[in-house]
Amino acid sequence: MSGINFIAIDFETATGKRASICEAGICIVRNGKVEETYSWLVRPQNNYYSYWNIQIHGIRPVDTIKAPEFPEVWSKIEKHLDECPILVAHNAAFDMSCICHSLEFYDLAKPKVDYYCSLRVARHIYDYECNKLDYLCDQLGITYGLHHRAGDDAEMCARLFLREIEDGGWNSLEEIGMKKRL
Repeated sequence: MSGINFIAIDFETATGKRASICEAGICIVRNGKVEETYSWLVRPQNNYYSYWNIQIHGIRPVDTIKAPEFPEVWSKIEKHLDECPILVAHNAAFDMSCICHSLEFYDLAKPKVDYYCSLRVARHIYDYECNKLDYLCDQLGITYGLHHRAGDDAEMCARLFLREIEDGGWNSLEEIGMKKRL
């Protein structure tokens, strides 16, 4: 898969608000190979969490009390976007809205990046009853770590998207035809 370059991204939130990111993860894919995965805990505003979100990802206020806020973590992510301005997320509408709401909340500039949604691609090429990230990875034999932890989910998404490209018979991201602009 030479020439297939992208950054899979995932966020976990502390509350129902999209700007309440408490963990960010990215997985860098170069020439069709998973190269690096990074994950950062993020201190949300007032370090406030909802019970329901804690039940999903297990991240608690004690875990992020000394973590950096979003702008510091975003600066690390942004360095990678300079090299590769293409994102992939599973249910990209959620993750892209987390980015947009957080950038707006912290008065940060929105980068010029394109993105793809591995969920949308899965619905296009597979005929499963469920299209959740962990379910698809189970069905396709893609190994993964802890679901609902940002670094692991970003890597799961990257591996799933690479499999989708292969199963779809595409040779480039442009052939997929589902690209959107952030």
